[in-house]
Amino acid sequence: MMGSLKAHLLKRGLAVALFATACRPAQPADPVILALGEASIRRSDFERHLAVLAAQGLDASDAAVRRSVLDSFLEERVLVLEARSRGLLKPGAGPEEEQLAAQQLLSEVASARTSVSEDEIAAYFAEHAADLAQLETVTLHQILVPTENEARDVRRRLSKEPKTFEMLAQTRSRAPEASAGGLMGSFTRGQLPPELERAAFTLAPQDLSDPVQTPLGYHVLRADAHTPARERSLEECREEIRRVLLQAKSADASREAVKTLLERAKVNYEAAQSRP
Repeated sequence: MMGSLKAHLLKRGLAVALFATACRPAQPADPVILALGEASIRRSDFERHLAVLAAQGLDASDAAVRRSVLDSFLEERVLVLEARSRGLLKPGAGPEEEQLAAQQLLSEVASARTSVSEDEIAAYFAEHAADLAQLETVTLHQILVPTENEARDVRRRLSKEPKTFEMLAQTRSRAPEASAGGLMGSFTRGQLPPELERAAFTLAPQDLSDPVQTPLGYHVLRADAHTPARERSLEECREEIRRVLLQAKSADASREAVKTLLERAKVNYEAAQSRP
């Protein structure tokens, strides 16, 4: 008697479960994960994006990685949908055109919302005066040879005929910039190997160094210019500061624009993160 009652209850429970499953709305095979106005993006679009990234070596099997990729994908696509609604994209536009349209949209948003006042420039200067100072720089030419004797010979010749430096660099130097007459460029402290830095920053303009040994060989340096460190005035820094502040404000405006669009849109994160 007890066994038949249990069997009856199990059958009834199974019937109820089957009925509930049958009554539950069927989930679409390819659900919409982002909708803005009449336009939408489906899960299959996101899966294709993941496939491209997987081909480039990204492993999105981890849920946190998949969510991070999804967030970036939604931010990009909501910009494209908005650009299309504003007429910035033609039908059938490719990925490059979509990217350009999204950038144009963000540029329009940023330009409409960003400006920099003189008070902001002055406040930035007061806070970052040390960072804005002109660093000590030296502009160098070099001739690199394999032995110390060759380096001393080069230096003796240059002491007698300084104007032959470029010619000697082109004919005898083994440095990459030999074809350019030995011009290395301008450097601040910390940008050169220690052996070269010690010699370079002691040179006055047009001075020649003694041969300097490094693992590459022996270097003869000539300083073309040597500019000491100094503080710069607000007037000198004004436009540089303006650009820095505009870039920061533009980035903030872009993030805010994307956030606002996503708040307007309908986003189905659950459907996007589930596997098809």
